[in-house]
Amino acid sequence: MNLINPKGVAEAMVDGKPTREEAEEAVRTLLRWAGEDPAREGLLDTPKRVTKAYGQWFKGYTEDPAEMLQRTFDEVEGYDEIVALCNIRFESYCEHHMAPIIGVAHVAYIPTNRVVGISKLARVVDAYAKRLQVQEKMNAQIANTLFDVLKPKGVAVMLEGEHHCMSTRGVHKPGVNMVTKKLLGAFRDDPAMAREFLDIVNHSKA
Repeated sequence: MNLINPKGVAEAMVDGKPTREEAEEAVRTLLRWAGEDPAREGLLDTPKRVTKAYGQWFKGYTEDPAEMLQRTFDEVEGYDEIVALCNIRFESYCEHHMAPIIGVAHVAYIPTNRVVGISKLARVVDAYAKRLQVQEKMNAQIANTLFDVLKPKGVAVMLEGEHHCMSTRGVHKPGVNMVTKKLLGAFRDDPAMAREFLDIVNHSKA
């Protein structure tokens, strides 16, 4: 079914997704609910800006994290120790209040005989972060995807995030970080490997 926007241009609905015009009207409704006048000069373009921003903030819904890990490299001279990427900044959004979750991710894996480009690790973090999230779920999604696609000996993922639904409203406790971690394979089975991962993370903060 096609919906007609105010300019008379047909825009098809895809899987029930509202049109951009409907999204912009929803923003105007929220502005009125907040006590503002969407027609005043400073707010005339706000609905367009907000929908454009949402496209950036929630781009993870259009990305496939597993696809990002398909290209790997085997010229590693037999390297089979930990590969870690620490302090990957992420910006996500709480699915309960749609408030930001700002933090860092620490990602590690032990390759079998192939490695993946390190930028892909950061891209996988972003692909899951750019969605409405619960930190525990996001942590598990990143770890499980790396483990399932790369088939490594082990995967370790730790997230540290400040939840603005807690720091800017409710109990108003800024500067509090929630820490979650997921260990798979060798990192779960071998306490020494888990400790080495934590040492790497702590060293990266020094």
